[in-house]
Amino acid sequence: MSFVLRRAGQAAIVLVAAFTATFFLLQLLPGDAILIKFSDPSLGLSPEQLDGIRATYGADLPWWEQYAHAGLGFLAGDFGYSTQFGTPVRTMLAEALPATLLLASLGLAVALVLAVLIAGLSSLAPFAWLRTGLRQVPGLFVAVPVFWLGILLIQVFSFGLGWVPIVGADPVSGLVLPVLTLAVPISAPLAQVLVRAIDQVQAQPFVTVLRAKGAPPAWVLTRSVARNAAVPTLTIAGVLFGELVGGAVVTETVFGRTGIGRLTEQAVANQDIPVLQGVVLLSALGFVLISFAVDLATPLIDPRQRTSARRGRPEPRRTLQEATA
Repeated sequence: MSFVLRRAGQAAIVLVAAFTATFFLLQLLPGDAILIKFSDPSLGLSPEQLDGIRATYGADLPWWEQYAHAGLGFLAGDFGYSTQFGTPVRTMLAEALPATLLLASLGLAVALVLAVLIAGLSSLAPFAWLRTGLRQVPGLFVAVPVFWLGILLIQVFSFGLGWVPIVGADPVSGLVLPVLTLAVPISAPLAQVLVRAIDQVQAQPFVTVLRAKGAPPAWVLTRSVARNAAVPTLTIAGVLFGELVGGAVVTETVFGRTGIGRLTEQAVANQDIPVLQGVVLLSALGFVLISFAVDLATPLIDPRQRTSARRGRPEPRRTLQEATA
């Protein structure tokens, strides 16, 4: 219970900090979103009418009143109204979220598969030069810009080979290239962390004992090393899932997909502050929930973490006898 309360307190602090930072940073943006939309001479609005519109959105209030009003609204699940479309932000987020969640989830799943393949082959490949080359692949993936990768995949697989249609694609084929565009850069840090964790576990004495007993390398990797190396990889995967929302901004724009990323891009272009605040707070909430889920899943992978969580201190290292029992 104390663990849950502690994590809940940390989550509340993260959400308050995210909301506060977003509010003040957006207040520093030049211009006024309401004036940008309604000051068009063709609309024929008088200065008094513009002031009335500003009052409707609460833009005429001092910053501290706007902060308190927005904060109380968020606590009640009210994200305000879009200054560009006049639609409740909550409705816009609810409509855009499912598509982005599907894209991000598939992207993370493919990234995990790529990371496991790279890490596994870099440990089991029969030739030293091949193992060394595979270890350089994550560094290459990290250097690939998301927008460039998306355009390259479209050029090669849609226009060049014609394997994946980019126009008029069905729901399944329309996800192939966007998912790959998200997965390749995310797989790089996952693979780097997994390779490093595997190297650290393989240097432990209990692995040396297993090898001395004649255990095959593949058996040692899959049955003993992988489970110990999975914990840091799971942690970084939870963090990277939050970054997928940022990658979705570029990916959904390149492929013309609707979702949180496309909604964010439109809100930035129109200085739609309520929408931007809602997106940031939603992203922070997702990050908190994913981190909490990772904390709960870690003891299932490494049972030693269960005692650590209950006692609130690190668990001692296993002895050689315990590790090889």
